[in-house]
Amino acid sequence: MPPIQDHPLRYELANELHARPFPAMQSPSTVIYLAVKQPRQAVHRDRGLDMAHLTALLDRHGAAHPKPGATHHSAQLGRHALKWEQHTEFVSYTLYGDGVSARAFDPADFDVFPKDWLEQLPGQRVTSLMIRVLPRPQDSEIKTALQDWFVPESLAVAEVLEDSAVIAGDFRIDPAGHMRFALFANGTTGAQRIGRLVQRVCEIETYRAMSMLGFSRSRSLAPPIARLDSNLSGMMAEMASDTAPPEQTLTQLLTVSAELEAMAAQCEFRFGATGAYEALVNQRIGLLREQRHGGFQLFAEFMLRRYEPAMRTVKSTEKRIARLADRARRGGELLRTRVDVERSGQNQALLASMDRRADQALQLQHTVEGLSVVAISYYAVSLAAYLAYPLALALGLSKGMMTAMITLPVVGLVWLGVRRVKKRLH
Repeated sequence: MPPIQDHPLRYELANELHARPFPAMQSPSTVIYLAVKQPRQAVHRDRGLDMAHLTALLDRHGAAHPKPGATHHSAQLGRHALKWEQHTEFVSYTLYGDGVSARAFDPADFDVFPKDWLEQLPGQRVTSLMIRVLPRPQDSEIKTALQDWFVPESLAVAEVLEDSAVIAGDFRIDPAGHMRFALFANGTTGAQRIGRLVQRVCEIETYRAMSMLGFSRSRSLAPPIARLDSNLSGMMAEMASDTAPPEQTLTQLLTVSAELEAMAAQCEFRFGATGAYEALVNQRIGLLREQRHGGFQLFAEFMLRRYEPAMRTVKSTEKRIARLADRARRGGELLRTRVDVERSGQNQALLASMDRRADQALQLQHTVEGLSVVAISYYAVSLAAYLAYPLALALGLSKGMMTAMITLPVVGLVWLGVRRVKKRLH
C-alpha cells in the first residue's frame, strides 16, 4: 500500500496551534511587559529590524538567537524569562521573574530592559505594564493594598476563573510611564493558570491601546468631515434651487466625492483593525469569567463605561464617511442626469436647426440646378442654332424661326441630362 501523501503545510499549520504557549510562573512574581509599534506603515515595516533589536537584547545575556523568520521566541535572561512575540502591527516583550520588590511597582523593576537598548527601539511604545503577582491574602488586606496602589475612581477588580485569583487595575499611566496591575492568586492556582491570567491582562491592555489608535484617527477626522458635510449640504441646496450651473456644481460634487473616497481609503485599515482589536478585548475579558469582588466594578463594566463610547465613536465616524460618500455619489448621479437631459435638449435643438439648414440647402440646390439648366440650355440652343443655320437657309426659314423651333427640344434634352447625372451621383 503506498504511503499517504501529506499536504506540504500540514505539520506547519498543526504546529502553529502550539506556537505561542502561555508562560508558567509562580506566586509571588514580577512581570514587565512592553509593546512597540512603528508610527507609520507598521504592517509593512522592516521586520528584520524587530529581529535585530531582539538579538541585541539576547546577546547581552548570551542567550540563543531565534530561528530565521521566527515570530515568537523564549529565552532566559539572567533570573528573568523572556517571551518575545511579533504581531501584525507591533512587537511585544514579556519579562517575568520570581519574587517582588519591597516597594510596590518600583520603577527600578523596569530596568531589566537596558536604557540604551530602549533608546534604540525600532518604533514607539504603545503600552508598558508592570504586573505584581502575589499570593492571595485576606480580602481586607487586598482592599488596603488596592487603595494604596490605584486610583479608586477608575479601579476595576474581579474574581476570575471560578475565584482562582483576583485581578485589579486602574488603566492609568503612573509617573514612570507604565500601567499597573495586581494579581492575587489562590494557593491552589497552578503556575500555568497564573501564566494564562498574566497573558490575558497583557493582551487586554495591548489590544485596548491599539484599538484606541482608531479613536484618535476618528477625532482628527471630525473637522474635515464636518466641513465636507457642510459643503455637500450647500451643493444639494443649490441643486434644489437651481441657482448654480449644473456643470459647476457637478465639478464641486466630484471633488468632494474624491476627497471622501480618499479619506475612506486612508482610514479603512485603521478602522478595520480597531474593530478587530475591540473584539479581542471583549473576548479576552469574557475568558476571565469575572465575578464581583468587594463591590468594585468589573473589567467588563469599566470597558462599557470608558472604552465602549470610544469604539462607538470610531464606528460612527466610519459610517458617517460612508454615508457622505453615498450622498455625494447620488448627488453626482442626479446632476449627471440633469446635465444629460439638458444636453439632450440642446442636441435635439441642434438637430432641428441642422434639419432646417439641410432643407434650405436642398432648396438652394434645386434653385441652382434650375439655373444651371437655364444656363446650359442657353449655350446649347446657341450652339444648336449655329449648327442648324444652313438647314434654315435651305428651308427658307429665318435664323430666329429656326432658333425658336429648336429651343424646346434642346432645353428638354438638357433637363433630362441633368437628371441622369443627379441620379448617378445619388
